Amino acid sequence: MANIQQQKKRVRIASRERAENLRYRSTVKTLMRRLETAVEDGDADAISTQHREVVRWLDRAASRGALHKNTAGRRKAQAAKLVGAQAVTAGDAKAKKPAGRKKAAAKPA
Repeated sequence: MANIQQQKKRVRIASRERAENLRYRSTVKTLMRRLETAVEDGDADAISTQHREVVRWLDRAASRGALHKNTAGRRKAQAAKLVGAQAVTAGDAKAKKPAGRKKAAAKPA
């Protein structure tokens, strides 16, 4: 333990900042799990809401320094990939099979 007054203060401040950073990281992890659950359930409104919330928290954590900006960007890309995969699977169930390209008729020789 520090015996200088300013160092004691820095220890208190660092402890408080560590707790805040942990809160940001933990919240982001929880929101990512909620997004994954919403994607599994297939509820479009819940997916949209959870995705917006995850992105908002990631941006906030990166701006505060709790997460590195590249880490936040990578996690936002993972969240978008989850949402996009859900859109594709939902679209596959509703979409008709696209018409294939017709073969060209053989030319008479």
